[in-house]
Amino acid sequence: MKAIFTIIMFCFSAALFSQTQIPFTGKRDFNIEDGASGSGTPAYYLDVKKNGNVHFGFLQINQADGKETKEEINAGKYNPNVMKVHFKTYNETFYVKFNKEKIYLTDEKGNIKKSDDCCPVSEMAEINCSCESILYK
Repeated sequence: MKAIFTIIMFCFSAALFSQTQIPFTGKRDFNIEDGASGSGTPAYYLDVKKNGNVHFGFLQINQADGKETKEEINAGKYNPNVMKVHFKTYNETFYVKFNKEKIYLTDEKGNIKKSDDCCPVSEMAEINCSCESILYK
């Protein structure tokens, strides 16, 4: 009986672990929404640590005076369904999910958002594009 219980617990643990495996480690840049000119569009990045913690950050350089604004936050352990990102600097909150190659802007439930702001400049005639970006090394 004890052996059966041990096998069941091992299988449950293995299944739980496989669902939360991180897709990569290291830093990746992304640009989901094209910004307007003016004070400078923030350059966003995420950094996945070996322990599964995911850090999000941005760097913004004011085009007029060269002033840098930056922030990095720990958004917690990797979650393949949805992660909440909150930057205090501009009181900005958004939700994302990502895999090895792309990051997606989502709602609180992990549904990928669509917006005209997410359409690439090369596709100006397009409307309501999926909000996604390639993760750049």
